[in-house]
Order: sequence, then structure tokens, then C-alpha cells
Amino acid sequence: MIKTVYSKGKLVAKTGNEVMAEAMRQIEPDVVAAYPITPATEIVQIFSQFVADGVVKSKYVAVESEHSAMSATISACAAGARAMTGTSSQGLCLMWEMLYIASGLRLPIVMAEVNRAISAPINIHGDQSDTMGARDSGWIQIYSENSQEAYDNMIQATKIAETAKLPTMVTTDGFIISHCMEVVELYPDQDVKKFVGDYKPERYLLDTKKPYTLGSIDLQDYYFEHRYQLAQAMRDAKDVILKVAKDFEQTFGRKYDLYEKYQLDDAELAIVVIGSAAGTAKVVVNELRSKGIKAGILKIRVFRPFPAEQIAKDLAHVKAIAVMDRADSCSGAYAPLYSDVVSSLYAAGIITPKVENYVYGLGGREINTDHIAQIYDKLNKIASGSQKPSSQVEYVNVRKK
Repeated sequence: MIKTVYSKGKLVAKTGNEVMAEAMRQIEPDVVAAYPITPATEIVQIFSQFVADGVVKSKYVAVESEHSAMSATISACAAGARAMTGTSSQGLCLMWEMLYIASGLRLPIVMAEVNRAISAPINIHGDQSDTMGARDSGWIQIYSENSQEAYDNMIQATKIAETAKLPTMVTTDGFIISHCMEVVELYPDQDVKKFVGDYKPERYLLDTKKPYTLGSIDLQDYYFEHRYQLAQAMRDAKDVILKVAKDFEQTFGRKYDLYEKYQLDDAELAIVVIGSAAGTAKVVVNELRSKGIKAGILKIRVFRPFPAEQIAKDLAHVKAIAVMDRADSCSGAYAPLYSDVVSSLYAAGIITPKVENYVYGLGGREINTDHIAQIYDKLNKIASGSQKPSSQVEYVNVRKK
């Protein structure tokens, strides 16, 4: 039986899109500017209905493109408003230029982003190619395994963004989470509003008493220093995220970290994964554990800033590791998550674990317990020395001919 964690919580059946819209309603930002795109359309559609019905006092701006959506959100935030938006896939790509401007201007925008494959060919289903493409744009990236995490992450993202002074995106896997209904615990409106607090920007363009210049030309004299400050802010954001997570746990009872360790402390075999596939992998781990096989999972929640030192420490004892990417970098070498994990291990001087890279689930392709069990089986052989790790990316459940 599913029970509430928070004493005043309420269990409801909702999709990932619905709970992200609910979180936005409870936060009640000053401005939401958006352009619809599958599978994220419902989030802003539901929120626009809240605005139309007078449920929130927010201003909803219907624009002509995703580039305009981010442009309007940037303008609103720079003017002193708490501003949010939502998008997916090609929409995020169309925002590309503006993503860098939002982070470079240190604007605490929050975006609900539903992971979806990038064309071509045209595909509307979920993989993480879109946000992985934006991984170095200066946005904090928080990923969700399920709808409960999506709801909780949206609430935390507002405090994180405004404290770190960095734009923050919260993601869900397209259709797998965005459109699938599950039981979620919602918190009372007043408690969410109290947790998030009022937005009091340090500086804003419409403050006539303290005018300042924002986004001016910045050549050799200062550009490098400002980019350094942005990079340092991302490094410092880890402490902000952990502080907000601690406050969230004390308030609502749910514990969050930069990543989740599932049966990892004594694991000899481990998978590193992001998003909904972690839930499938947990089923496999439970089955393997019942057979005496020490399997575990490290599920990334916060991909940017990447918790390199912490991850290296928690994977140091593992004999064989599979890093599962739901995106392919097309670099001719390895996929994004694998590259970060291996770099972290190398920088920490950890060369003992044998690490393999698996790309899976592109365009919404199925990843099931059998596929993951096969990965653990190979890891077991690698750990025992009966098989060597592959030097190339392995592709799961794909027809190669």
C-alpha cells in the first residue's frame, strides 16, 4: 500500500506532465512564456488554463517559437520577474542561442524539459539527445526517474536557480514519464509557496533606483573573467543543490542528493544510468541480489554540475561498470555520460574498474529487464576475467544489418 511521506500530503494519480504543471501552479511564477511541442505541450497547456481560469495571477505569454519563448523568459527574468518555461527536443534546439545568454546573464529561469529524440529522421519519443546537446550551455540539469521526482525537482529547482543565480532545467523521459499515470504525493499549496519563498532579485533592469547595464559587449578585457565566474558558479552550485535538498527533506520528508546509490556500497558490478531506466534496472538488481550476485546502481540525478569527485569515490571499489547513455555523441568515440564518468575515475587516479559504454533507447526504443540482465551478465564475466571489456560503444537492442 502506498502511503504519504509528508503528514499533510495527498496521493493522486497524475502523469509527469500534469505534476510538473501542478508544481508550476503552486510556485505561481510571475511570467511563463512558451510554445507547444510534443511531448511537453501539456505542461504549458495546463498552466495556461490555470491562468485563463484565474487560478494563478501569472502572466502567460503565447509566442511564435521556442526561440521567442526563451527570449521572452529572459526578458521577464531580467526585468525582475520569477520566470519559467517548458520545451522539448527541437524546441530546445531552437532555443540554443538563448540558453547561453540566459546562463551568461546569470538569470534564474526554471524550465520543464521533456526529453525527446532530435530529428532527423522525425521522432517524437523519448531519449536524452536534446538535453545532452545542451549539457555545456551553463544550465543546471536535474533528471527525474519518475513523476514524483519530477514534481519534487520542479519545486527544488526554483530555490536552486535563485540561490545559485543559474538557469535550471528539470527533465523527464518523453512519454515514459510525461504521459504515463502513476501515484504521486502532492503537498499543500501554502507549504510549497512557503518552501519556495518570495523572489527578491538582487538586481533587475526595472529598478530605477539602482540602474545597471546587462548584456553589453564584453571583449578581451573582461569576457574571460565573466565566463570563469559562470564556470565557478556551476561548481559552487553543488553545495546549493545539497542545501536545498536538505531543506526539502526536513520539510517534506523526501531525501535527494546529487545522485542515488542503489545497493551500491558493497557492489562488485554496477550500472550508471540517468532517468526512467533506473527503475527498470532496480528490478534486475533485486533479482540478482536474491541470487547472491552483488549488483548495484548509481543513478545520476544532477548531471550539471557533474559530481565528478563524489562519483569516482563511490565507484572506486566496483570491479566492472556499465555506463548507460540514452544519447549518442556521434563523436566516433564514446557517449556523453560515459566520457564524464571515465574522466572522473581517471582524474581521481582510479584505474581498477573496467568500464563499458552502452547506448540504448534512442527514439524511444524499448529497454527491458532482459536487456539489463544481459549487461550485468557481461559485467560479471569481465569482473571474473573470463571476458575482456569492449573498447567500443555497445548498442543495446538495435538491428545492425
